[in-house]
Amino acid sequence: MSAPLVVSIPHRLGREEAVRRLKTGLTRAAAHVPVLSVDEERWDGDHMFFRVRALGQAASGHIDVEEDHVRLEVMLPWLLQRFAQAAQTMIRDRGKLLLTKKN
Repeated sequence: MSAPLVVSIPHRLGREEAVRRLKTGLTRAAAHVPVLSVDEERWDGDHMFFRVRALGQAASGHIDVEEDHVRLEVMLPWLLQRFAQAAQTMIRDRGKLLLTKKN
């Protein structure tokens, strides 16, 4: 089994505001990526568990929201591992936008 894709995104919002923004962020982000769909998004306090599908492949992971950063960890199937670096960059860029722009 391969190592998970991990992305850490710093923020200055505090935990509560970061969670508020992220609760609508995954579905909105998926709407901008035609090959990505959200199968499940489940929150348990400051932690979100999710399953997404891209190119017919399912991936699952979780997001942990801390006071000063968000940590995303996702296990990619072998086919999607080829796109791991591009996915990491996209996740980091969209996450920074979501957690820094004024809402």
